Amino acid sequence: MSNKITVWMVAISMISMAGCHKPRSSKNNNAIPSDSLVNAAPYLADSLAKAAPADSSGANGLEAVKVNSISFDYLVAKSKVDFKSKSQDFDNTNINIRMKKDSIIWLSVTGVGFEVARGLITRDSIVFMDKIHKDYFVFNYEQLSKQYNFDLNFALLQSVIIGNLPFPQQPDSRFVKENEFFVLKQIVERLQVDNYIGESNLKLARLKATEVPTQNTFTLDYSDFKDVKSFLFPFTSHIDLNVKSQKDQQVNHTTMHIKHSKVDLVTQNPGFPFSVPASYKRKR
Repeated sequence: MSNKITVWMVAISMISMAGCHKPRSSKNNNAIPSDSLVNAAPYLADSLAKAAPADSSGANGLEAVKVNSISFDYLVAKSKVDFKSKSQDFDNTNINIRMKKDSIIWLSVTGVGFEVARGLITRDSIVFMDKIHKDYFVFNYEQLSKQYNFDLNFALLQSVIIGNLPFPQQPDSRFVKENEFFVLKQIVERLQVDNYIGESNLKLARLKATEVPTQNTFTLDYSDFKDVKSFLFPFTSHIDLNVKSQKDQQVNHTTMHIKHSKVDLVTQNPGFPFSVPASYKRKR
């Protein structure tokens, strides 16, 4: 499929799943060097198309609103994640996050006093190490897109974490007014996207994306905005994903709640240590 939707909840679920102590079968024990995981990929802007502004009342679209966004070199955060799906349910998973803008997202999952899993997400791949079972997983976005019935990519993941618009705002964008929000309506290929911008702070407060053919939906709500280096950063995010299974046509509901306890935007590289030991087995 060709729609653009967040990989963030997929990434968190996979790295958390790695620490759940579930036995799995192995096929490969090849190690991968960490320096082979960082490669550039095209941005989403080339596939962006602007929707005509309209609302249910027939009012004319508003002139473009300047949406407040976060600019940074590196990000470090401490977070807790709750996740619930048809096959998984866990609360208060501790995750440390490090990010290099447009390049790397590094994740570390900790248990009681020790690290149980580590992940490295780049523009072309997602790699997770399970330190309990001493194995690792390698995924590309095409594989995950097929598994989760959405087209996933790094650019969206980065935007979702920091609270910026997932799809670029065009210079001639138009908005509609709905209650206390300015709503930017976009069409990206077959995906309809409504960006709800808070009237009081001009920050993205809600993102709702609907795939036209399937009516699969993704909703992301931001709250608890706090000042971080003169930028308003959402310390709480709640995600709802409703996807119809291609196999049995049943709608699968997934929710995730992310609560940051600490966030900092820094200029110095915090480091992204990631090296898969040769003794680890690759899982399929």
